[in-house]
Amino acid sequence: MMKTMNDVDDINKHSFPIPSFTHKPHGCDGGAHENPVVDVSSSDIAPRHRSYGYSGSNNFLVLDGSKDTLSTESMKQLLPWTKKKMKSICSKKILYRRIPILDWLPRYNKSCVVGDFIAGITVGLTLIPQALAYHSIVGLPPEYGLYSSFIGCFIYIVFGSCKDVPFGPSAANAFLTAQAVKGRGPEHAILLAFLSGIVQLLMGFFGLGFIIDFVSGPVSSGFTSAVALIILTSQVKDILGITTSGDTFIATWESIISEIHNTNKWDAIMGFSCIFLLLVMRVIGSTKFKVEDEVKPKFYQTIFNKITWFIGTGRNAILVLICGYIGFIYCSNDKPPFRVIGNVPKGIPAFKIPSFGFEQVQNGTMKSFSFFEMVSNLGSGIIIVPLVGLLEDIAICKAFANGKPVDATQELIAIGLCNIGNSFVQGYPGTGALARSAVNNSSGVRTPLGGLYTGILVIASLLFFTPYFYYIPNAVLGAVIIAAVAFMVEVKVVKPMWRSKSIGINIISILYHAARPKLSFENLKTPDGVEYLMLTPDRSLIFPSVDYVRNLVLKHSKRQGIPVVIDCTHIYGADYSAATVIHMLTNDFTSRNQPLFFVNLKPSVYSVFEGLSPKGFVVFYNINELEEYFKKDPNNRKTKEII
Repeated sequence: MMKTMNDVDDINKHSFPIPSFTHKPHGCDGGAHENPVVDVSSSDIAPRHRSYGYSGSNNFLVLDGSKDTLSTESMKQLLPWTKKKMKSICSKKILYRRIPILDWLPRYNKSCVVGDFIAGITVGLTLIPQALAYHSIVGLPPEYGLYSSFIGCFIYIVFGSCKDVPFGPSAANAFLTAQAVKGRGPEHAILLAFLSGIVQLLMGFFGLGFIIDFVSGPVSSGFTSAVALIILTSQVKDILGITTSGDTFIATWESIISEIHNTNKWDAIMGFSCIFLLLVMRVIGSTKFKVEDEVKPKFYQTIFNKITWFIGTGRNAILVLICGYIGFIYCSNDKPPFRVIGNVPKGIPAFKIPSFGFEQVQNGTMKSFSFFEMVSNLGSGIIIVPLVGLLEDIAICKAFANGKPVDATQELIAIGLCNIGNSFVQGYPGTGALARSAVNNSSGVRTPLGGLYTGILVIASLLFFTPYFYYIPNAVLGAVIIAAVAFMVEVKVVKPMWRSKSIGINIISILYHAARPKLSFENLKTPDGVEYLMLTPDRSLIFPSVDYVRNLVLKHSKRQGIPVVIDCTHIYGADYSAATVIHMLTNDFTSRNQPLFFVNLKPSVYSVFEGLSPKGFVVFYNINELEEYFKKDPNNRKTKEII
């Protein structure tokens, strides 16, 4: 039965009574919220108190009636909310955001065609030798790099939000794929592409692009530099023409040192010469003739700048063509003195569903792999590969955004679909690559349609040029990778990182503050002279922090033995563990007859606390109501002394 304010004096004979009444909130026609255990539900908020400055939440919703009434009311509110949500999702704005081609395609013109064509072809000439070179990183035949390089280009045109992202294999993704696959064959790599795409797509649908904000600049630089050093190490064997083993950085270098006496001098000469030439061509590419009149530059200045630009951007393709021709000459006369790629199958890969289980001959016996075995074999790579792919992609988007916001959620959807597409043409996971994006941007790309020409060029190479890939020396591909990843090692960030907090310290700091919220303690008096202790936590109550908060409250409350008020102004959330501790806390106070009150409690937090029906759970929604209650006991305003 509902109790009224007139019943207060008869409820408890304690020196400072624990209140047990409910009151109908102001402006609510129905009855007040009833709970036989929760003692107080107060009226709506009064204005901010002129002396103490506390204010409560006026968003507390009180519903009358049974659970059936609550369900009916909830359903009545849910239906229009659902309709509104679906309408917003299907709006033109959202449609254009999730399918960006609808936004830029109507504005496409002839100047865009020229810029995209030049950029697309240039990126293609960079991508093809890189895709072939990555085979030694990922541990798959060379053609799988090309299989991973065209379908994603087409899909990104429709769903990509950044014109400068050229989707395809990257050195970091190839390395992480190799770590996950561990030499188990292309079936595992193809399944990894599919699962990576699914993970990225789900992250996009659930709006988890914000996760990238938790990766700081130093962490990203440190990771990139470490991967670059490992990749560089993996290519030393091709430069020296030796065979090495080892799955770790140290083990690989130990193997290199033990095999260095078997170095093939022709591989070494070609490898180191190619590295030197690539670095020289890189410098040439950054050299420009100073133009005095930019409006009407002289003819020779224009020609010089275009030649140096072509040498710089096309250096990989130029060197691969030259060394491939040298390999062709040697192979035509006799066996070449250096190692070459060998046969690369001709034609576009078959479009088919990735293997969710397969059979393979191992040591003369047929071994079957189920889908679950394959997933187990890939392990954490299913999460790490898509996250690192997102990291690379967003880094590109931010680098060329010119201050505009980057839609990480849309990029997740785009690269997720690209990776799923890769898996259907027997490709391994890909993402945007920073080196190719720089080429793309400097080549004058206007829209994501530049990927169309890149993809077409890759398909043309599969259809017509694979017989010529046979003659490309392994040393030149190793040089291409080394010359590229060497500049990924960010030496300049080492000193600032050393002086600043590392990722471990940052994590510890975040966890510490989550587990140890600050509590302010104030001894206050009401206008009538009632003394009480005000405790104010500075953040929400969650699992790591609740025991700590409880201990502090008990410590200070026992010491003073006066009524305790917990100001919940800054508590915006709580979990089950917090509700359990509140239940224990109210029991502690009730057992020793010491009043405990909560003020400014948010409705969402109230519902969590109420779930366990804590005994002696007294809530006031503003400080004025608390002071009004204190007036009810003018004689004994202090609890019994705690012994």
